[in-house]
Amino acid sequence: MNKSPFFIVGKHAVTEALKNPKRKVLRIFLTEESKKNIHRKSPHNNLLKEVKVYFKTKKELDKYSAKENLQHQGYVAEIEHLEVPSLKEFIKDKKNITLICLDSVTDPRNIGSLIRAASAFSIDGIIIKERIFPHESKLLFKAASGAIEYMNIFEVSNINSTLKNLKDKNFWVYGFDGNATKNFTDIEWKGNNILLFGSEGSGLHKHTQKYADFSVKININKKIESLNISNSVAVVLHHLSYIKKKS
Repeated sequence: MNKSPFFIVGKHAVTEALKNPKRKVLRIFLTEESKKNIHRKSPHNNLLKEVKVYFKTKKELDKYSAKENLQHQGYVAEIEHLEVPSLKEFIKDKKNITLICLDSVTDPRNIGSLIRAASAFSIDGIIIKERIFPHESKLLFKAASGAIEYMNIFEVSNINSTLKNLKDKNFWVYGFDGNATKNFTDIEWKGNNILLFGSEGSGLHKHTQKYADFSVKININKKIESLNISNSVAVVLHHLSYIKKKS
């Protein structure tokens, strides 16, 4: 993976990067108003103490987000990548783990929104293919709204071999498929689970789907073909969070 620094934009993306002790923030570009907002939100914690701060006008900052048609909100930062966590080490000696696995989901906005939902419902981590993960996408960071700083993202070279290894370590794999007959709410959701989601267009690859122990679906109005992938994930995670609270 390219370890070179890159730029992110947006109030929450930049502020949460500053709060994360594991994230190296090299430079930050702020308007006078956004600087005041940072101090107002964290009056007892000087987030800018060890960062090079440059003050710019809103128009000067537009060049960092105009290409992606994003609102920078007066916040731009140059950051370094976080160290990629080891899935093998993470699952060692842990029980009742829930992980999301993404098969061919590539849209940065969807992945960012998905990361936000996973963080909101305290999911243990997300597995994604390293080659297609948009590591430096401003769209992803903006959509994640800072949640990427709190989510374990396991980048793997091969989804199928990863699923096989996890199955060998007592994980159950649930493939979400609109054509499945079983509703996901009928599952007890105990033990270690992998929630396997495919892209909106083509769904799960046939070969990848073979690694699913069960195929499940989200019951929706039959007049609606499908949900956006990040909405689907949010619906499932909210239900799992409710189930865990009851148990």
